[in-house]
Amino acid sequence: MIKYAIVGNIASGKSTMEKVLEEHNFVVLDTDFMTHDILIDNPEIAKAFQEYDVFEYGKLSREKLGKLVFNDTELKLKLENLVHPLIRQELENAFETFKEEPCIFISVPLLFEVGWEDMFDKVIFIKSDDNIRISRLIERNGYTKEYAHKRIDSQLPQKNKLKKADYVIENNGSVDEFKNEINSFIETIQQNL
Repeated sequence: MIKYAIVGNIASGKSTMEKVLEEHNFVVLDTDFMTHDILIDNPEIAKAFQEYDVFEYGKLSREKLGKLVFNDTELKLKLENLVHPLIRQELENAFETFKEEPCIFISVPLLFEVGWEDMFDKVIFIKSDDNIRISRLIERNGYTKEYAHKRIDSQLPQKNKLKKADYVIENNGSVDEFKNEINSFIETIQQNL
């Protein structure tokens, strides 16, 4: 099984790529969804943040927790130390579950930040210009321009990640142009399966 990591900074187009791959019947997983599930159901994480205003209706609120840790490096590290080992285990479980598949695609936005390159055979990087990503965050997420910049600046710069990627897919045009790029990539890798 070939293990592909889909990487791209915020608002680069990872979700669109996942959908196109699924339409081609590939196994596609997303570590963001794994994280959501872990945050909802993990008593250890709830206990670690019980003294903060991060709960709604007795459950941990991802939105409130995200805002809290985004502005506090120490709390962000605390959360990552709890979540990252659980995500890594989920990835190991997925590799075992789908071991008979010719390949698997997993969206891992923070692959390089957490140092998990060793878990994957190939890295696909989706590149999108910063100004385009800022516009997407403002339009899609309702962020202010300032907050959109903060979110973009919180990740490793794209130029650092480009050097480490096996494949780079540009997403600076229309959705249809991006889908055409993804389909070309799929044609390329299908020759090696």
